[in-house]
Amino acid sequence: MYILDICNDLSPVIKLVKNGLIPILQIGIPIVLIVFGMIDLGKAVIASDDKKIKEAQSMLIKRAIYAVAIFFIVTIVTLVFNLFVSSGASEDEDVGNVTSWRTCWDKY
Repeated sequence: MYILDICNDLSPVIKLVKNGLIPILQIGIPIVLIVFGMIDLGKAVIASDDKKIKEAQSMLIKRAIYAVAIFFIVTIVTLVFNLFVSSGASEDEDVGNVTSWRTCWDKY
């Protein structure tokens, strides 16, 4: 029952990361980046300065690219970790009383 003890001890941390930090990183930050870009573009349009509008447009495009990249970082990291799990020991196999991180992650 050593494996279950480790997973139960880590459950608050796993739940915080899985239900709190990851959604904020994956959804919240891209939304904030795009909203700030739209605000900057709106200010430039209201100022009616062509130079500022072009700068704001390029900044909005850059922020949109950053937002897409941040959105996919979580997916890419998950895929890489899944590759390591599948290339090593099986997910249910324990080596020296050390359980796979994936077992605890999927449990909560």
